[in-house]
Amino acid sequence: MIVEYIRYRIDQAEAEAFEAAYARAAVPLAAAPQCVDYELSRCVDEPSSYILRITWTSADDHLRGFREGEHFKTFFAEISPYVRQIEEMRHYERTAVRGTGSSVPSLYEWAGGAEALERLTETFYTQVVKDDLIGPLFAAMDPGHPKYVAMWLGEVFGGPARYSDERGGYHHMLLQHLGKAITEPQRRRWVSLLMDAADEVGLPGDPEFRAAFFGYIEWGTRIALANSQPGAKPPMQAPVPHWGWGVAPPYIPKA
Repeated sequence: MIVEYIRYRIDQAEAEAFEAAYARAAVPLAAAPQCVDYELSRCVDEPSSYILRITWTSADDHLRGFREGEHFKTFFAEISPYVRQIEEMRHYERTAVRGTGSSVPSLYEWAGGAEALERLTETFYTQVVKDDLIGPLFAAMDPGHPKYVAMWLGEVFGGPARYSDERGGYHHMLLQHLGKAITEPQRRRWVSLLMDAADEVGLPGDPEFRAAFFGYIEWGTRIALANSQPGAKPPMQAPVPHWGWGVAPPYIPKA
């Protein structure tokens, strides 16, 4: 992906019309398959300065795919009166220097940290081994398995990288699923029992956390199911996934 930044200088008298024009232009922009996302920002310190950020699938997709495509004409018709007021228009590549600040807690922190996740997995696997459908998959389970899964979940949800440091990271987790031939009913039972355990141990029940938590569990179990099938050839090396809040960060009432 590539990020385009366009800097405008807009007179105060034109600001309302300029923003309205971009609101209309956003419709064909969003419809273009080359566009990932976009955002128009206005400078607080210098209100005549605007920056438009557009993430494109690639620079070529923008310069050729979008500009030569069906949506560009409608887009450009809306913003053409302001082209002369562009001060900068460039493409940028993202670097590895990025992250989130502490104003939004990680899922790991919100869940209650290592102690809460260990309580979750201990309760969960107590039920798993007694279950007729998925119990046989864990008949020879290492006594430390619940703790290891808690370590994995902790790292995924933004906690310490203990699973990578102590257990071998993604590669080791992948090996636990290869050749197991997990079925879809077994996957769904696994998810159901984990959600029950989350209720039982009192993990946060707010919609934002539960949506993010369930989103990872649903995604992760589907990956595990696919990797467990006969003949599956998943990549053997990959980073541990890092899961965030998605579109709904935690609701924190103002004091």
